[in-house]
Amino acid sequence: MVPFVDLKVQYLSIKEEIDTAVLGVLESTQFVLGKEVAAFEELFTAYTQTSHVMGVNTGTSALHLSLLAAGIGRGDEVITTPFTFIATVSAIDYTGATPVFVDIDPASFTIDPAKIEAAITPRTKAILPVHLYGQPADMDPIMEIAKRHGLVVIEDAAQAHGAEYKGRRVGSIGDLGCFSFYPGKNLGAYGEGGAVTTNNPEFARTVKMLRDWGAERKYYHDLKGFNYRLEGIQGAVLKVKMKYIEGWTEARRAVAARYDEALAGTSIRTPTALPDRRHVYHVYAIRDAQRDTLQTFLHDHGVSTGIHYPIPVHLQRAFAELGHKEGDFPHSEAAAREVLSIPMYPELPEDQQDLVIAALKAWPLQ
Repeated sequence: MVPFVDLKVQYLSIKEEIDTAVLGVLESTQFVLGKEVAAFEELFTAYTQTSHVMGVNTGTSALHLSLLAAGIGRGDEVITTPFTFIATVSAIDYTGATPVFVDIDPASFTIDPAKIEAAITPRTKAILPVHLYGQPADMDPIMEIAKRHGLVVIEDAAQAHGAEYKGRRVGSIGDLGCFSFYPGKNLGAYGEGGAVTTNNPEFARTVKMLRDWGAERKYYHDLKGFNYRLEGIQGAVLKVKMKYIEGWTEARRAVAARYDEALAGTSIRTPTALPDRRHVYHVYAIRDAQRDTLQTFLHDHGVSTGIHYPIPVHLQRAFAELGHKEGDFPHSEAAAREVLSIPMYPELPEDQQDLVIAALKAWPLQ
């Protein structure tokens, strides 16, 4: 069976460095934040082309703290997309604000800027675009709309480490950016992890306080904060991996290019790599009207797959109180019915890529 992802092969390729880094944290006893987290934050600041990075315990926490730092709270509205992992919308809900959905552009799977302005009300305080699957959202019109209406832009870049929009790294374009280092991400910790990026020193100061019980010095709490700190071991792991992230990204893009070429001319719809953006392929999501049957077919032919995501957030029971129904966001709903993620990771061997390609070409409903 071709695995959907293989985290062990990457670990084995850098095992000596990782083991040394982890043992160093154990010997230092700096288990929460500390010098390894600070060193990683410095590296990630340069990588994201931002001025400040604050490591936190999860990507969800990064979203939550970014919203709070931007002043989002009860009675406010935040515009985002329903075609995302539920954490994007849950973080809005945690603040007491109301998520307001805008449908996706079906070519990019990201929020459609042409539909944003119609969703703005006097209660709107922010736009939260999602760089889904490693594809950047169309940021220029989003930023222009936000500027015209006095809105904050918070980028959900949880799946888009190193992705670029017109030469700019995601996480540096909006007012704040949010990253996840969940193990399967393009830059993954060996446990949970996340980060907030910003060029705004006041936002940075607030996030630093909020992640550590609202204090700038111990036991002096100026804000009602949280225990959202990044652990030292995760900082050490991520610091090691920063040396390799660009090589891994280009390896992903090479696998994607091979899939693109091999599947051209078939009925399978491959991801659209837009010319002004650097897609980093957190997942390689194909589309087919017979998705569920195709998934079974691929499994029977020895290919593991995933679905990201089968139910858009506006139709999830957890957010039933928003009152949405099927048909409200047709492009998101169509994507949820049709997308199928095939094996994609930097170390995916060519012979296994060949098996994936052969199985897809043998798909009978071409």
